[in-house]
Amino acid sequence: MSVGSKRRQPSLSQLRAFAAVAEHLHFRDAAAAIGMSQPALSGAVSALEETLGVTLLERTTRKVLLSPAGERLAVRAKAVLDEVGALLEEAEAVRAPFTGALRLGVIPTVAPYLLPTVLRLVHDRYPDLDLQVHEEQTANLLDGLHSGRLDLLLLAVPLGVPGVVELPLFDEDFVLVTPLDHPLGGREGIGREALKELNLLLLDEGHCLRDQALDICREAGREDAPVTTTAAGLSTLVQLVAGGLGCTLLPRTALKLETTRSSQLLTGSFAEPAPTRRIALAMRAGAARGAEYEELAAALREAMRALPVRVLDGAGESS
Repeated sequence: MSVGSKRRQPSLSQLRAFAAVAEHLHFRDAAAAIGMSQPALSGAVSALEETLGVTLLERTTRKVLLSPAGERLAVRAKAVLDEVGALLEEAEAVRAPFTGALRLGVIPTVAPYLLPTVLRLVHDRYPDLDLQVHEEQTANLLDGLHSGRLDLLLLAVPLGVPGVVELPLFDEDFVLVTPLDHPLGGREGIGREALKELNLLLLDEGHCLRDQALDICREAGREDAPVTTTAAGLSTLVQLVAGGLGCTLLPRTALKLETTRSSQLLTGSFAEPAPTRRIALAMRAGAARGAEYEELAAALREAMRALPVRVLDGAGESS
């Protein structure tokens, strides 16, 4: 056993008594401030002096003064009591659901289209929740979740990552966005095989939507990677299409916002079953606030019924 572990530890009551005396420099006023009798307060300070082995106060018949050691240790005592107060506040936040901070990570191809719904729901239903949003690509979000920097993610799944639990929200179709003069522009029931011949514009590497588009092309029988021009975001990608550089795939939730900015675009829908993506919340397995996150997922499913998506139940089935 180390020497440090044998030392007696001051109690919080002793520290609170000393901090009150250090603030008021008067035993009666200090006792009244913390709701302790004056003899009990004096005894607590004396006990603290004995425990620490130093004289904290210089007592006279007229006033109380801090000793040099007392001046130094009063700062430490206040810091300890402040941290204990913060600990208790945090524990209270944990006991009371949907209070305190919730650090939500969101991928860029979801954030602009779903955050209005998320923020409105949180504002209306969970007004005491301090929602903090971080927009990052999937790999960074997962790193943040594992490290504890983030609490919850909103992104495309499946992730297939050990230790991460997915709470499915909805499936949505991809649509084809083309220039005005493209032969597939505005068509319905487009076969996936059409993707074999398209000049398809994609997002930069690192975006999960790029990987999903490439997977769709491979499923359609396209072997090469159709990459001649890339963009950092969907807005730029759509403007490239409007300029006649090619076509792209957009999730339906992005369609209204991105395609109304230009009159040089047409959209086409695929034959059933259309290519889709699934959006979910993701949390650490065994998360202390797991029940809250599941309740939030259920509330989001209801709120997202107004979007052009197929809402899922907790098991990932259409509801």
